[in-house]
Amino acid sequence: MAYWGHHLVANFGKCSPSSIRCAHNITNFSNALVKKIDMVPYGEPLVKHFGSGNKAGFTLVQLIETSNITAHFVEETNDIYLDVFSCKHFDKNVVHDMVQTFFKPSTTKIMLIKRQASIENELTSYQTFDLK
Repeated sequence: MAYWGHHLVANFGKCSPSSIRCAHNITNFSNALVKKIDMVPYGEPLVKHFGSGNKAGFTLVQLIETSNITAHFVEETNDIYLDVFSCKHFDKNVVHDMVQTFFKPSTTKIMLIKRQASIENELTSYQTFDLK
């Protein structure tokens, strides 16, 4: 069955602290990721720091012609919560490798969800990966 889109949901733990606190590094990551997974950006990435306490950190939003890339960078724990959603196929391993290059996480959990509105229970169609 053909699906409308592919949604990568990833948790990256214990990243390099300075890398997730640098807007320039996050912007460079977004630009490089878009190119590596062969997407077309729609405008520039939005990278903003906000929040307080254990919610503080940068958030990334990058629109792409086939949907979006979003991430939150949690300063308290040095974790990243990344979503890549696109109706165009992309390689999960490339996403993983780009995060490794820019942020050097110690732990990785990736889930892929096949998205299709006409499927009664779309969220049962997923795979979870531990990439090291």
